[in-house]
Amino acid sequence: MSEDNDMAGRKSVSLTVGVIVERRPGVTRWQREVWQPRALLVDAPRNADWRELRRDGDRVEYLAATVPLTLYRGEAEAYRVALSEPVPAAYVILRPSAREGFPWYVHLVTLSPHEAALFEQSGDELVEKVALPDGLIGWAGRWIETHYREEKFVKRKRRPMEEGEARLGDPRISKPSDIYRAPTERRQRGTR
Repeated sequence: MSEDNDMAGRKSVSLTVGVIVERRPGVTRWQREVWQPRALLVDAPRNADWRELRRDGDRVEYLAATVPLTLYRGEAEAYRVALSEPVPAAYVILRPSAREGFPWYVHLVTLSPHEAALFEQSGDELVEKVALPDGLIGWAGRWIETHYREEKFVKRKRRPMEEGEARLGDPRISKPSDIYRAPTERRQRGTR
């Protein structure tokens, strides 16, 4: 219970995770190899830098990096969305790298689907959904329980009309029967 009390007073909390990335041959001549984040490791060694873990023919799994997974108080609703999926997941963002032999580096691991969607827009980064290990599900679940507050839905109300304000349509249209018609330019008399 002391951990929950510690979470309540904090704006953010971090846990270090290792990112496992798989390299496999591509299926077209335009893409020689495919790099894909596959899993997260809790309590991974800190000196992970593309350490080879397993080789199976042309497929190789690497412990690519050890990065912090940070949860923020204001993002609790987004984390709740991620944990409510059939398979709770985190998102790994890889950015292009100039390093020889490793064209990507791990930029970020996030639990927020909203933040991951922002990185998908540019098309430069590689964003992959990765299943959360059980230990991270419990840790994130406690953070959400502590910080998530459902906002009450408040229906928007119309503001009261002011004196002389037109009721419907465009005020430039004079006939009430034509309130949904687009305004047209008025011709000036005497000009062609």
